Amino acid sequence: MNTPNKSAPASAPPRRLNWNDPGVRSVVYQVLALAAVAWAVWFLVSNTLHNLSVRNIATGFGFLQREAGFAIGETPIAYTPSDTYGRAILVGLLNTLRVAVIGIVLATILGTLIGIGRLSKNWLVAKITSVYVEVMRNVPLLLQLFFWYALITENMPGPRQAHNPLPGVFISNRGLKVPGLEGNSLDWMLGGLGLAIVAIIFLGHWGKKRQEATGRVFPLGRAAIGLLIGLPIVGWLASGASLTLDMPVLKGFNFSGGLTLSPEFAALMAGLVVYTSAFIAEVVRSGIQAVNTGQWEAAGSLGLRRKQVLRLVVLPQALRVIIPPMTSQYLNLTKNSSLAVAIGYPDIVSVVNTTLNQTGQAIEGILIIMGAYLTVSLSISIFMNWYNKRIALVER
Repeated sequence: MNTPNKSAPASAPPRRLNWNDPGVRSVVYQVLALAAVAWAVWFLVSNTLHNLSVRNIATGFGFLQREAGFAIGETPIAYTPSDTYGRAILVGLLNTLRVAVIGIVLATILGTLIGIGRLSKNWLVAKITSVYVEVMRNVPLLLQLFFWYALITENMPGPRQAHNPLPGVFISNRGLKVPGLEGNSLDWMLGGLGLAIVAIIFLGHWGKKRQEATGRVFPLGRAAIGLLIGLPIVGWLASGASLTLDMPVLKGFNFSGGLTLSPEFAALMAGLVVYTSAFIAEVVRSGIQAVNTGQWEAAGSLGLRRKQVLRLVVLPQALRVIIPPMTSQYLNLTKNSSLAVAIGYPDIVSVVNTTLNQTGQAIEGILIIMGAYLTVSLSISIFMNWYNKRIALVER
């Protein structure tokens, strides 16, 4: 028996565009906004290129391959005046990164200690840390940089009368001189140190998972000390143990040999760390106070001392409040390092300023500075956001 054919369902009528439809208006407004932005960018770029061509000013980044012809006081990599502008800018960028990384670490340590000190039951400690925070936060950073730079260059003795607190350590108006290591084993030891840090991170992650599964605590502290000492020693032995100690020696009017911490770098680091740590201290204090008082009381009822309660119970919970504003302070420290040009430290701003003064290509120089700080800042922000997501509470 043949079944009757069922007619196909009628297709829905096409949707008509109607200005009263909020979706249609939204699309139109977005298209118009994008068109306006594109037109503004096109106008600015074309107008700039036209003005540059009228004045016979060269454009493009070809100048990066030309010989720089100027020296740089502090070079973390090999550099001579005969190298290119591109390499000179790379040296400036590495100097900026060195300041940012070391400054973030030191400011975090100092700021955390001061923030905890503000909550101390010791009246003197609490008042001293409070005065520190209020004074340092309200004195402009540029003035602090000038203060530290003048303190080092004007009040410290010359090389011949340099302070010698420890054997091989000299403090003068030329900076800080300390013994240095030389030899083929140095790279191997640094590689071992880097491998130890990576291993500690993985062990910490594995130990946490193991504790959640079995309840047994992995002794990460002892393992970390063993790795930080053992792997560099293994690298030293594997490379033939070729390592010598380079001691600074006074020759003429200055020291030779060893490692040098220049007055510019020291003043910049002191200013950035002292200034930023005052803000970090307030972030840490507010994060600790955001933890419910019951957490302190519950942990204390288990017999934990106040330091143990702070380290094991309160601070892990406070991190969820601390990390977002701490990210802003890290970004501020990185961007504030551009003030280094005021005291003569060769960061990327100083090097690019010299470059654009010689080449006349100011627009390209400004774009390089903007791109460098944007890349570094976004990298810090991405990492901190990733870490904040990892420690955030997961709602069920």
